[in-house]
Amino acid sequence: MRLNRYQKLARSTASYPNVGKNLSYPTMGLCGESGEVAEKVKKIFRDCKGKVSPEAREAIGKELGDVLWYLSNLCSELNFELDEVAKINLEKITSRIKRNKVNGTGDNR
Repeated sequence: MRLNRYQKLARSTASYPNVGKNLSYPTMGLCGESGEVAEKVKKIFRDCKGKVSPEAREAIGKELGDVLWYLSNLCSELNFELDEVAKINLEKITSRIKRNKVNGTGDNR
């Protein structure tokens, strides 16, 4: 599935207060779901010595889908297309690699 198509479909399922004028809800959802991914990965290291079982992989995949949904809706709130955000990100990372600026801190490396 193409990113922009997914974004349109995700937007059609958005049911939260003030859709179209609410940055807070998808931002908090994105943080929460990202935290759930991190918790599942943490437990893989704590309980399974870093071995990812098929069940854990599936559970993380579901959480990643939730991350994508919230990201898509946050992009929609800000009038970004997911394709555009993905393109800008890859250009940024590629530029850092070419300039040997992958390591370090700061947004503008």
